[in-house]
Amino acid sequence: MTEGPPPIHRRAVLLGAAALASMPGAALTSPALRTWRGTAMGAGARITLAHPDADALIARARAEIDRLEDIFSLYRADSALSRLNRAGELIAPPFELLECLSVCARVHTASGERFDPSIQPLWSLYAEAHSAGTPPTRARLDAALARVGWNGVRYDSGAVRLRPGMALTLNGVAQGYAADRVAALLRDAGVEQALIDTGEIRAMDAPEGRDGWPVTVKDGPEITLGNRGLATSSPLGTVFDTGGAVGHILSPQTGLPVTARWRIISISAPHAAVADALSTAGAMMPDQASLDALIAKFRGARIEAAQAA
Repeated sequence: MTEGPPPIHRRAVLLGAAALASMPGAALTSPALRTWRGTAMGAGARITLAHPDADALIARARAEIDRLEDIFSLYRADSALSRLNRAGELIAPPFELLECLSVCARVHTASGERFDPSIQPLWSLYAEAHSAGTPPTRARLDAALARVGWNGVRYDSGAVRLRPGMALTLNGVAQGYAADRVAALLRDAGVEQALIDTGEIRAMDAPEGRDGWPVTVKDGPEITLGNRGLATSSPLGTVFDTGGAVGHILSPQTGLPVTARWRIISISAPHAAVADALSTAGAMMPDQASLDALIAKFRGARIEAAQAA
């Protein structure tokens, strides 16, 4: 098991990421708004806010993101998630990890078990096999599948435990969760107007005179977002192969990449963590009716874009 995912090929849409549109010139050049751009949770990031102490608050937000990466990152060998995957057990887990696992459990059940963070053994197999130039064999897929299954995850405030051989990835929820946590930090500090993009987006109040923040999904529509989270998934947005045909969203039932029924799925919800998980699960739904049924199970969630392949 690698400590973090090997490199893969990113295309037009990153894993679960939406592209922030440029706001009209007057908005972004206003002295009341301060924008930071950088990286967070393995993706391009941006925080725009209006506050007299914007620079200090952005520094606090960046520190919070770094703290969360110490919990969720598969690239950091000593993160809580890496230690859990390595040992199969994590005593006294951070409450942030438990909150994300709770969101995962809800979406796993609601999606008919399609959404399953325990697919990390499969993900690592595909990444390693394609890096070596050879797609995984059926025998290797079956061996990896034997280590997959949400029913092998047990967690409470005392510990998180995995069935032997299992490993988790929280890439389908952690970016949105980080955006929610930054929004909460800023709100506690007195910020009302802000837009946070940590790979998924969380909007707070929009600048005065506007109905919301304009956000454009890559190759998709412009969405006006206010006090909500937004997440976007594309089955072929991130791929394992140079040909761009082997997508990163994997079925926990078959071990194969999800058939690209959807080109892009964008979901908004009151919390970005929920939107994040639902956009990934939505990309796995076989038709519009099943997608509608999934989203209807989560209060306040809605489909912002669902473009068939």
